[in-house]
Amino acid sequence: MKISKNIIRPYGDTANDGKMQFSFSLPVPASEYGKEAARLLLKQMGLQDIEVCGMRDLHEGFTHFIAYATTTVSIDGSRIRVKVVETPVMDMAATDEYISQHIGRPLTVIGACIESDAHTVGIDAIMNMKGYNHRYGLERYRMFNAINLGAQVPSETLLARARCENADAILVSQVVTQKNIHIKNLTHLIELAEAEGLRGKMLFICGGPRITHELAIELGYDAGFGTGSYATDVASFIAITIDERIEN
Repeated sequence: MKISKNIIRPYGDTANDGKMQFSFSLPVPASEYGKEAARLLLKQMGLQDIEVCGMRDLHEGFTHFIAYATTTVSIDGSRIRVKVVETPVMDMAATDEYISQHIGRPLTVIGACIESDAHTVGIDAIMNMKGYNHRYGLERYRMFNAINLGAQVPSETLLARARCENADAILVSQVVTQKNIHIKNLTHLIELAEAEGLRGKMLFICGGPRITHELAIELGYDAGFGTGSYATDVASFIAITIDERIEN
């Protein structure tokens, strides 16, 4: 049997030593009893050399633990498959030029944090003129008409504005993820778009700390952008994808 040379194991002090750090909370008191509960939990997960080195009382019978342990588990890196956005990434000037030459008109993009989500840091990084980390937002692009609706926008309101503006793309940010509320909200938006006949008329793109391209596709979106994504990534995807759809 051929053995893969691309074996991946956690690294602590020495390559492939299997050392891992854990951070978790348990409904136990901050005591030796709670500390032992944390150790036994990690032991039942098959971990070895367990050291519970941090314990903080969260009050009302809850405690947060920091622990170190060793795992014997490894993965074969050659078998890893992941769905990612594969369109080339252009800077602002190149994207503007691409849209001008290939599409010939500004593209209208509507962005919002939908439903109860009030965290605009993600959508602002993509949409606002100043952008983030030396990448300007879509408002500064010459060939984008960027409309940022802000936070806590009902899905119905977002779709109504997109219809009114004859939008080319909708950007949705979801930062709050407790009890998977982000999946519920994103699914609701797509279901409304399909019911209103808008799903095939514009691109639907979502983003957030727990959003992956694979999850976005599964939920019915055209693309998903997670942590580490910038306006250049989103703008390039919109421009190239719309151009490809026009050609087809």
